[in-house]
Amino acid sequence: MSYGLILIGLIALFIGGEVLVRGSVAVARKLGLSELVIGLTLVGFGTSMPELVTTLRASTEGATGIAVGNVVGSNIANILLVLGLAALLHPIITNPRALARDTLVMVGITAAFIALVYFDLFTRPAGIMLVVFLLAYVVGSVLLDRRNDAAPAQLHAEEGKAMSAPDSLVLGLLLSLAGVAGVIFGARWLVSGAVEIAHQLGIAETVVGLTIVAVGTSLPELATSAVAAFRGRSDVALGNVIGSNIFNLSGIIGVTAIVSPFSVITQQPAARSILDTRATPQGVTELPIIGTEHIGALVLATALMILFGLTGKRLSRWEGLVLLGGYVLYMGMLFEFIPTPFDPVDAPAAVEEVEEPSPEPPIQLDPVEDLAPTDASDMADELEGAPQ
Repeated sequence: MSYGLILIGLIALFIGGEVLVRGSVAVARKLGLSELVIGLTLVGFGTSMPELVTTLRASTEGATGIAVGNVVGSNIANILLVLGLAALLHPIITNPRALARDTLVMVGITAAFIALVYFDLFTRPAGIMLVVFLLAYVVGSVLLDRRNDAAPAQLHAEEGKAMSAPDSLVLGLLLSLAGVAGVIFGARWLVSGAVEIAHQLGIAETVVGLTIVAVGTSLPELATSAVAAFRGRSDVALGNVIGSNIFNLSGIIGVTAIVSPFSVITQQPAARSILDTRATPQGVTELPIIGTEHIGALVLATALMILFGLTGKRLSRWEGLVLLGGYVLYMGMLFEFIPTPFDPVDAPAAVEEVEEPSPEPPIQLDPVEDLAPTDASDMADELEGAPQ
């Protein structure tokens, strides 16, 4: 039953996300919005709607591991899996000048997210700050691109033009409503199935969120990038991935923290990793939901994207294979097919226990027979000799 829920949820999320984006683009064009605005908002962020709804659903149901794992796993999958496949289909010719600003923003919001994880500060004020940052980024980008008409503006406009949509306002509205319904129900089925599988298989919810849920919610980005690669516009795929990653770490995490503040620290009686534990005076181990290996994978994936895509002005097929290989390696580490420095360790090795001194044996006293009379005659003699 749980596998069926996941399958149905993934299908509903994929179809709902695609229909929602295309319907929204159709409505935006009929309302006279420019391709620049469409590419920067609806295309770049619209493909992240499955992640948003799924993360909100998981967080409100108390499945924080699935919620946070979905966001982190989606960003990793967007770079290693989506870009890797797009480059494998068609080499990606990049324009560093067009991507420099958005890439810098992505690196900055990634660093801010890592700091929030380390200090466990996913509160409503932090969520408001993330959403305000996202709005400022969008408004500032639109104003700058309209004024300068430079390389970033051309890239975002091409992202909008690459999205096909019906030429009807009514049909666009109907598609948007149908897409919203598909995303909502798909997220419900996916989260329910993911929680059941985690309990049945005895694996952490975070692992399910980083793998099955993350890949499923990244299907719209995968479809958009694959279509762009087939049409020879693979550079649009890179811009779409950067925009989606920015929205994931700022918009999705921010909205989720506002609606339902959460903590990424869980308390467990035994330590899993020396690098991922914080011992408390009560002897309880505090274990982050998102561990060092997941943060390391996110940072490494971002570094590889910058190295391959921006320094050489081209993301070739062999570099796409490297990205895909990195994703396969990461999956192997998650499911413990590949040993890592973060593998489980015994509790005594992770947290030094203080040995309590063994209790001293009780002192054995020899019975003293003279302390009490032993018969009735002795007792009578004592009574007679007592002073009157």
